[in-house]
Amino acid sequence: MSSSSFRHSLRRLWALDKFSYSIRVLIALTGSMALCWHQDEMALLIPLFLGIIASALAETDDSWQGRLNALAVTLVCFTVAALSVELLFPYPLLFVCAMALAAFCLTMLGALGERYGAIASATLILSVYTMIGVDQRGGEVTDFWHEPLLLVAGAAWYGLLSVLWQALFSNQPVQQSLARLFYELGRYLKLKASLFEPIRNLDVEARRLELAQQNGKVVAALNAAKEIILHRVGNSQPNSKVSRYLKLYFLAQDIHERVSASHYPYNALAEAFFHSDVMFRCQRLLRQQGTACQQLSVSLRLRQPFVYDTGFAEALEDLHASLEHLRTQNNPAWRGLLRSLRALANNLATLDRLLGAASSPDSLADASDSSLLDRSPRSFKDVWIRLRTQLTPTSLIFRHALRLPLALSIGYGMVHLIHPTQGYWIILTTLFVCQPNYGATRRKLGQRIIGTAIGLTVGWALFDLFPSPIVQSLFAVTAGVVFFVNRTTRYTLATAAITLMVLFCFNQTGDGYGLFLPRLFDTLVGSLIAILAVFLFLPDWQGRRLNKVLANTLTCASQYLRQIMEQYANGKRDDLAYRLARRNAHNADAALSTTLSNMLMEPGHFRKEADVGFRFLVLSHTLLSYLSGLGAHRDTVLPGEVREQLIDGAGTRLADSLDEIANGLSAKLPIAIHSDAEDALADALEQMPEELDEHQRLVQTQLALICRQLGPLRTLAAHLVKGTPN
Repeated sequence: MSSSSFRHSLRRLWALDKFSYSIRVLIALTGSMALCWHQDEMALLIPLFLGIIASALAETDDSWQGRLNALAVTLVCFTVAALSVELLFPYPLLFVCAMALAAFCLTMLGALGERYGAIASATLILSVYTMIGVDQRGGEVTDFWHEPLLLVAGAAWYGLLSVLWQALFSNQPVQQSLARLFYELGRYLKLKASLFEPIRNLDVEARRLELAQQNGKVVAALNAAKEIILHRVGNSQPNSKVSRYLKLYFLAQDIHERVSASHYPYNALAEAFFHSDVMFRCQRLLRQQGTACQQLSVSLRLRQPFVYDTGFAEALEDLHASLEHLRTQNNPAWRGLLRSLRALANNLATLDRLLGAASSPDSLADASDSSLLDRSPRSFKDVWIRLRTQLTPTSLIFRHALRLPLALSIGYGMVHLIHPTQGYWIILTTLFVCQPNYGATRRKLGQRIIGTAIGLTVGWALFDLFPSPIVQSLFAVTAGVVFFVNRTTRYTLATAAITLMVLFCFNQTGDGYGLFLPRLFDTLVGSLIAILAVFLFLPDWQGRRLNKVLANTLTCASQYLRQIMEQYANGKRDDLAYRLARRNAHNADAALSTTLSNMLMEPGHFRKEADVGFRFLVLSHTLLSYLSGLGAHRDTVLPGEVREQLIDGAGTRLADSLDEIANGLSAKLPIAIHSDAEDALADALEQMPEELDEHQRLVQTQLALICRQLGPLRTLAAHLVKGTPN
């Protein structure tokens, strides 16, 4: 291999999301293993490794200063938790009460944000690790500070590595998050292109459903990129590098709005222009722009210049020529559809300009309002207000905070009732498997059991093939790295890896063979406790709250529409209020998709309305597409009379109708299936006065498309309210 190829391979490896994470874990585990071998103190290995694991699980993205502060809080929590377990372990009744209270309080901390939730979850995990350590000593509490000191030392060792890494490579997570965002945008563009297949009776609903699910991934990538950039900016002025990434983030938001916009009924286009090449040209441009987004993603990952293909200009010219040819045929039936196609062509031209600007983001003008909404609490008052709002049985976090202590207490009771070997692995399994809803718990249960079985099988084979302690040490370190690389994406593989690591670590200090059956038994018992707790105690059936999720989707759409109307009335500006309304609408759409996916994992009785939910998802995403189309052209100047008629009149009535349907869904009140007023409004909007210019007609067309969505939305909402018990 040539030196240039080798450097390119290293660059691609360095660009991988999990590579830096795996390097930190590798250094931490290898360093601890080397220390134990050098000191001939292999008994120190397990608590050091477990401390490293807990610290890595508590890690969230931040600047090095933020990570240092988080590490200090994490180490204090770990120390208190480990010492509490050591001191209370001989008193079972007091111990289980303290464990239940701690589990409740730490779970509720998740309401404050991802950082606090990660620290709280890792603290619970470290508490169980401490229980396992005390159990290994036969329950003796001699030198109660010894094991907590080792656990916290392992956590501090990894934490310091993390802080140092963040100081040296602060912008790497920003690059990777933006690369992920543009990759998902590219996929969305290519899926959107599939809607332009010139096929009669195309199953548009199925493709829109796939598009809605991909939109959820784009929204998740947008949210992740925003949080990562926010951690670098805070309330201060961003430096030149972060400013460049901030401009790319806002560029991605603009592209997303343009990409998700719809100006056309697809089946009508395919039927009308079946014998024309215009559909193929639209499809080809969308696919090329999707490819360009993914090429930008690669450039960001590899930190290489992005060169935008100049061939798009020619493709756009060909599309306009095709549209002009259709216009000259002067077919009255095509008039409205051609207007939609011209709007699409203009949208594609804007996308072309936006992607071209990504070649030199530094040349982009600074946004007039570049503020990002920081949702983290600012004071103890904010903390209390946020926690107090969650202290209600309707809160999913509160239900989980009550359910988890119960499940852990039952696990603790099982340990004392049947006295299994290595019984505290039951509690650890319950902690990992018990999730806030049944669908996620069921998914995690299957992955945990299968992964454990695979890990035990592979471990049994490797024990016989490689009896050397040094080789087994290498396997333990490798398995630990594999666990962290895959824990969020391939949990079955991650579980197999962590099982292997535990087996090899215990084999360094004793008999690893003795763990095989206990580990499998404890996993089965712990998983059973978790799934029964979620099924029987305050279950969060997604079907029972589907009406609330649907209502939130329409409420957010209404707020987005009102913000768009304000932009038309007062002039286009990408201020925080507009961007927040747009993001909330897309977040609600993504939340509906996630809810329906979890709903499919539930027992049959609770997912009987899943079909209605998915049809509603298609309609709500179509509505969001029409809203995005309206928002994408908000720089259109409307005369006073037209603005009053369209924006103050029709727009307000449409937003009120969306709120009306949302309120009916939320309160489970009867919803009128038909509205004469909405039909009349749609008819009026579809009648174009001759004095309107092309841009004004486009605004009126978008409002008409939005209005036509209300009828199907009413029908599904009324069906759901009628079929859902109070």
